[in-house]
Amino acid sequence: MPSFSAYAYFGIGTRLARRLSTFLYRVRLGYMDEAAMASTDPDAAVIFVINHRSNMDYVLVTFMASTSSALSYAVGEWARVWLLQNLIRSMGAYFVRRDSREPLYRKVLSRYVHLAVAGGLTQAMFPEGGLTRDGKLRPPKLGLLSYMVSAFDPKGQRDAVFVPVGINYDRVIEDRVQVAALMTPEGEKPRFQFSPKMLLGYLAHNVALRWRGKLYRYGYACVSFGKPVSLRQYVNERGIDFRMLDETRRFAEIERLGATLMRKVGEVIPALPVSLVATVILEAERPLSVLELKAEVEVLIRDLIAGGAHIHIPRADQDYAVEVGLRMLRLRHFLEEEDGLYRANPGEEILLRYYANSIAHLARGTIVASAAAE
Repeated sequence: MPSFSAYAYFGIGTRLARRLSTFLYRVRLGYMDEAAMASTDPDAAVIFVINHRSNMDYVLVTFMASTSSALSYAVGEWARVWLLQNLIRSMGAYFVRRDSREPLYRKVLSRYVHLAVAGGLTQAMFPEGGLTRDGKLRPPKLGLLSYMVSAFDPKGQRDAVFVPVGINYDRVIEDRVQVAALMTPEGEKPRFQFSPKMLLGYLAHNVALRWRGKLYRYGYACVSFGKPVSLRQYVNERGIDFRMLDETRRFAEIERLGATLMRKVGEVIPALPVSLVATVILEAERPLSVLELKAEVEVLIRDLIAGGAHIHIPRADQDYAVEVGLRMLRLRHFLEEEDGLYRANPGEEILLRYYANSIAHLARGTIVASAAAE
């Protein structure tokens, strides 16, 4: 259970989140439906529903939401290590044993989550249940969502509101770890193991690079907020009450709600320079010059916006966006250059596809169009 400390959250946690986020990335707010957010019932329990690309997601969303509220997260047991677990609890988070089948544990967890929603606690959840390994959105896991909605009273005093949140990065810190997990032999389950020594070494290395003036940030990190979904309005429109449904029907309705929320999250994931350039390079049938690359990215941007996608164009300059994406991919040796022509590096194609996959679903979406300028 959490042991929330306002000082730990606002005095320490949010400051660290801001410094770490801006140290690693050029952080940008993408799309936000401000009118819909402003019209949300102020007494409602707000639940941010977020895609999960990196462990930086916790830090980034905490930073972006720090001016309006404190967020309570459900955190996996990977973070139950000395000192870190105490800090996490003091910031209002709680640990979840996702693989536990113990009935008593699940009953207690279900009751806690229900009371948190009924009490109006602002929460954040990652419905995918874990980091994406191939860059694509994963199907939602329904356990936590089920605890949130199964005892919801449509006629009660407090509504519950789900806010879709889409996150994307020009570079994911754990990309190679996640892609390597795709190669894990069948039957084995890869697990993230937190190593304080590795973390401190990584931070020390980056501080040294910064001191010598050789540290480059990892491109852009962008967060977009979609139109809130009122649970009361949702169940009234469908004419259901989760409490009155039999187990089979309730699971089917929760599965439908999970798919709806996951789709809305996917709709607001912003397309960034690296994902745009990676997509064009992989779709090209031959090596491209810089001019050809810029022309193809412009066509891709037009197609995405026509489909309703949200594009973050740094400095409102498409040529600059292509240059940023190209520079990031060249620095990491994802591309090969010969006579001014660029093509995918065969040895790194799986990672190039990992970044292209972050926006692969947008080609099938139909959402409100928006191009976010820096």
